[in-house]
Amino acid sequence: MTTVPASDAPPKHPGPGPRRAAPALAAFAAVRLLGLAVLAVWSAAAGSSPHTLLSARWDSLWYARIAAEGYGYEVVLPNGAVHSNLAFFPLLPWLERLVAAPTGLSYGSAGLAVSAVAGLAAAWGVFAVADLLYGRRAGVLAVALWAALPVGIVQSMAYSESLFTALAAWALYGALRGRWLAAGLLAAGAGLTRPVGAAVVAAVWVAAALAWRRGERSWRAVAGVVLAPLGAAGYALWVGARTGGGLTGYLDVQAGWGNGFDGGWAFARFIGARLASSAFLAGVGLIAGVLLVLWLYALCVRGRQPAALLVYCGIVVALALCASGYFGSKPRLLLPAFPLMLPPAVALARRHGGRAAAVVGGLALASAVYGAFWLNGSGPP
Repeated sequence: MTTVPASDAPPKHPGPGPRRAAPALAAFAAVRLLGLAVLAVWSAAAGSSPHTLLSARWDSLWYARIAAEGYGYEVVLPNGAVHSNLAFFPLLPWLERLVAAPTGLSYGSAGLAVSAVAGLAAAWGVFAVADLLYGRRAGVLAVALWAALPVGIVQSMAYSESLFTALAAWALYGALRGRWLAAGLLAAGAGLTRPVGAAVVAAVWVAAALAWRRGERSWRAVAGVVLAPLGAAGYALWVGARTGGGLTGYLDVQAGWGNGFDGGWAFARFIGARLASSAFLAGVGLIAGVLLVLWLYALCVRGRQPAALLVYCGIVVALALCASGYFGSKPRLLLPAFPLMLPPAVALARRHGGRAAAVVGGLALASAVYGAFWLNGSGPP
């Protein structure tokens, strides 16, 4: 098994071709199919529609409306707050429209198709990064663990997490391999997908800066650095021009949704309220979840993951945990933080194959049951 290089220089590697990545893609597909099967059985018993749960609730409705009508729709709440669809980045609805036009699918169904393809692309990208750093076995296990996260069902919804993770993972792989044009273009795509695209931009910039410091200087690296922020910056500037809010226009739109960065104060108060109520155990569970995430990130640092991965993952985790907004969304906001899966994947790769398979299988089943319960309940807003 290979280990993380002492430097951030691109290591020699044969590349994650289709045949090499096939076991990882098969593992991802198996975990996700299990989740969908359990959801179908659960929904049949509950009298709900799996298709509706996956494609026509919460954020998926906002994306579908953008695909159908464009931007400009907003909802004014009784307290005066404005929920504008400008809060949602455009790449997913663009792709939904692109798929729906020739196929006749509804925009929600087109979103499911996009998510299915993007999920496989994300799994391949996660494998590519893990295989590059730790070897094929760890790469397969990293993908399986990522697919089997408790909120892994979101990877099969008409949401943007799978699309974003695909773009982010391949951008990081490009940066680690010194493929700067690809890394910059993919980072720009990530910036058109979710606000946390800034994490991908920062990772590409850090990787390029370290390469420059090592003396690896080329016009491609400069071009990658220039290309990386164009997606996020372009959309934010467009929103600012449309709303008249200028450079802070997009932040104003997010504020209407109650979203902002407060260093985790609102989340801490939310947990404190649970601890002081009859939902004490829920508060304890939230604390345990946060500590687990921080512990996994500490393992990433101790394992000397490349700086680009640490920067990317650190920003994703910080934005998920330290932003105000609806707290039920935080687990799915952590889905793109796939480098957190690398330390446990490496540990499992050192175990006997049967034990690793048992662990992954157990997690996959638990994820499938929880996903079915979650979507038929409060769900991931």
